[in-house]
Amino acid sequence: MVDTGSVPSAYLSIAFLAIVGILMPLTNFIMSWALRPRTDPSRPHITKSYLLEGYERDHSLYPRRLSTFECGSEPIGDAMIQFHFQYYWYAIVFLVFDVAFMFLVLGGMVASDETSRANGDIANAEAGLAIIGAFFTIMSLGVWYVFRKRGRIYI
Repeated sequence: MVDTGSVPSAYLSIAFLAIVGILMPLTNFIMSWALRPRTDPSRPHITKSYLLEGYERDHSLYPRRLSTFECGSEPIGDAMIQFHFQYYWYAIVFLVFDVAFMFLVLGGMVASDETSRANGDIANAEAGLAIIGAFFTIMSLGVWYVFRKRGRIYI
């Protein structure tokens, strides 16, 4: 049975972490709202700080600040473009193999743990590695099939 005296203390630490997790971004939002420079209602292109006396910034000197890109290059064309789905395949393949390697590492750790014990069963470790190898092979065949189509992906 579970000791009922330890349950509130376990939940107390979780509640403390939840409160800290909520208070940290909330504090940042409140501080940025209170400390940020504000625009002058009579002159909308001027921002001034209420904490730093004499700090005023005239934004009319920077006409590109309302542009799409503030890096200095002028945008060419429309922002909405037709983006081919094939470019997403690389991201999907990366995620698939990222998950596959996570399972491979997990399987290697299980096989290592199984073989390192004094009464460990080598057959269980070999069966686990065979299953993980089959999983990785099936995933590799799926990726090979996708790349074999050479961009002819019909959705």
